[in-house]
Amino acid sequence: MAGFIAKNIPNTITCCNLVSGCAATVFALDYRAELALLFIIIGAVFDFFDGMSARLLHVSSPIGKELDSLADDITFGLAPAAMVYAFLDTMAYPAALSSFSRFIPYFAFVMAAFAALRLAKFNLDERQTTSFIGLPTPANALFWGSLVVGSGASFSSNPAIMPVILVMICISSYVMVAELPMFALKFKMWGWKGNEVKYIFLITCIPLLAIFRVSAFAVIIAWYVILSVVTNKIRG
Repeated sequence: MAGFIAKNIPNTITCCNLVSGCAATVFALDYRAELALLFIIIGAVFDFFDGMSARLLHVSSPIGKELDSLADDITFGLAPAAMVYAFLDTMAYPAALSSFSRFIPYFAFVMAAFAALRLAKFNLDERQTTSFIGLPTPANALFWGSLVVGSGASFSSNPAIMPVILVMICISSYVMVAELPMFALKFKMWGWKGNEVKYIFLITCIPLLAIFRVSAFAVIIAWYVILSVVTNKIRG
């Protein structure tokens, strides 16, 4: 009995992640962005602990891997896409695009499709043990969630912002599946040498959090991508 319970703990936690993503999606479509972001963050906590529990209990399984990807696509693909859908649905549109205002918000769900592609690719890619290739889906979800909650009110009344959001959707979708190496915040040792990029990133996050508050997470994710690109260019 104890073995049966232990075996199902990680999958139960993964299902909690999935349920959190479903709740986040409902709140997003109900135009309650703050609660949607809250449940995305709750889902991220469950996502962290399901893998940890599987390793601690030595009960990793193929079905757990597949279930984890499904939950992640709901929480970090569909839910943030629903937030962006609701955001686009309430934005002011430039005159040239106003006749398409009923249809443009659905473009947000392109991100959910690319998140699924990203997760499928991650499952098959054995290169991503100590770093990432492409932007992880939780980071993309946090970027959009914090942007909508932190800056949505100021952006929504400016018609010039809407086309920018559409371009940003394309960029973030591409970055999730791009062959772009990105550092992971995993430390094998705590010294400065070999961890310079990680420490620079963490140190610079502190003033960003103080300045931008909720929107800081969007700025931090953008900074993470930029720093990864620059680091790769320097290293050749």
